Amino acid sequence: MNAVIRTEKLSKSFGENRVLRDVSLSIPEKSVYAIIGQSGTGKSVLIKTIIGMTAPDSGRVWFKDTELTYLHRDDLAPIRRSFGYSFQNAALFDSMTVGENLAFPLIEALHIKNSREIKKRVAELLEWIELPGIESKRPEELSGGMRKRVGVARALMMQPEVLFFDEPTTGLDPVLSETINNLVVRVNKELGVTCVMITHDIPAAFRIAGRIAFLDQGFIIAEGAPADLVLSDKQMVKDFIRISFSELQT
Repeated sequence: MNAVIRTEKLSKSFGENRVLRDVSLSIPEKSVYAIIGQSGTGKSVLIKTIIGMTAPDSGRVWFKDTELTYLHRDDLAPIRRSFGYSFQNAALFDSMTVGENLAFPLIEALHIKNSREIKKRVAELLEWIELPGIESKRPEELSGGMRKRVGVARALMMQPEVLFFDEPTTGLDPVLSETINNLVVRVNKELGVTCVMITHDIPAAFRIAGRIAFLDQGFIIAEGAPADLVLSDKQMVKDFIRISFSELQT
């Protein structure tokens, strides 16, 4: 499949802390791609560097055939509209209702002024995530799982080609985690959106991702289909997978 995102020897340091070290990867278009590894190994920094929130020290990033690495912010801005970001904590505005949260990118980024169109699109997306009729609720009235789903819906409002999920199931029980993981699959299959997920839910990553990258101390030490990682000769990868699946059985 064609790559929608590619990186070549991407590196990033913060002072003496080398977070990314020559990271090269290729994310197939319309796939589910998981990035796994221990905490503090650079997973979130990698995503933020790809979408231009953080500038790399060296290396290159492409979105399809366009190199993003050194684009001026004015040239990068319209391309970044092809990216959506679902934050770990949903990052909803507490001062706004659910409906206002979802309408925000339509008004501020797409400059849509027609209130009837905005209400229609908000209602349709809430229906799609199976939370119809909650437009007037405040974020504090929602459960953790509901907030996560509304956060995904807000990211989808811009109709992105690529949607990044930062630890989508953190803080959720197994049942709600399964709901969110199934939502990732729906975003990919039903909407044709490339889904890139940072996750500690290793069994879920192996179930829903077509390819997985294992990041350790800033390096990609294994990458490929789930079956490839199972057969990896890297001890870190083998231990990480073994412990993750053994915890699932206890």
